[in-house]
Amino acid sequence: PAFLGIKSFDDYPLQELVEHIDWTPFFVAWELHGRFPRILDDDKIGTEARKLYDDAQTMLAQIVKQNWLRARAVIGFFPANRTGDDDIEVYCDETRGDTVAVLHHLRQQAQRPPGKPNQCLADFVAPPGMADYIGAFAVTAGIGIDEKVAEFERDHDDYNAIMLKALADRLAEALAERMHERVRKEFWAYMPDENFTNEDLINERYQGIRPAPGYPACPDHTEKTTLWRLLDANNTAGITLTESLAMVPTAAVSGWYFAHPEARYFGIGKINRDQLENYAQRKGFSVADAERWLGPSLGYDPDKKS
Repeated sequence: PAFLGIKSFDDYPLQELVEHIDWTPFFVAWELHGRFPRILDDDKIGTEARKLYDDAQTMLAQIVKQNWLRARAVIGFFPANRTGDDDIEVYCDETRGDTVAVLHHLRQQAQRPPGKPNQCLADFVAPPGMADYIGAFAVTAGIGIDEKVAEFERDHDDYNAIMLKALADRLAEALAERMHERVRKEFWAYMPDENFTNEDLINERYQGIRPAPGYPACPDHTEKTTLWRLLDANNTAGITLTESLAMVPTAAVSGWYFAHPEARYFGIGKINRDQLENYAQRKGFSVADAERWLGPSLGYDPDKKS
């Protein structure tokens, strides 16, 4: 990487993000299902979709011109190596002597077809003895949103309140996409000559992934606390975590950067009691706490004693 440690962006230009918006999830938020831009010409919902899109463009122009929202971001790169089978040690510097964090991951446990390994995110980081790194990020486009939403709600203007929230979510996702692109080309620079259209970016044609704690490849939300500590995200990006580890502002995206050429998104699926107990031990959690946080991933009933 071009630097180690963290780098923050205090007021990222919103105009730069507009062209990176993925519009399909915007329509899903309004319960209109179809791929953009085809949805605009859909026989059934095209007229409604087009009106929504036009209104969104009008509001986007206001958001940018009048600074209704502020975008902030923090990214970081750290020397890292796999430790054991499923964990990643993060070091404070290139000597790799002092461990500043351990990232705990889970491995797919379901029977896989021959030749298809049971994957774990730690597989994408080199073992000790090889210089490797991990990246981290937290971005938001929701700074200032509460005041503006409150204004709309005071005027009983639910439509524009919902529109602003939907657009803030899209801008946050666009910032995550744009930042990942800059990481690949400029900051980690493992793909300096990459040249993709926005459609290519949306379809993830590039090398590397940015999985988020709480999502299928790393379903444990508590790993966000490590991410926040490494990035000092409360201060560097203005994003805080609630007790249930949701992000505030909600128009925010966070996760890890993996650069390995074979890194792909995958879902852990269901895990068995043996892995849950091993994971709890590695994290220093009680089994009950680990089961609570990983409830949807359990392939067994925790109330039934084995």
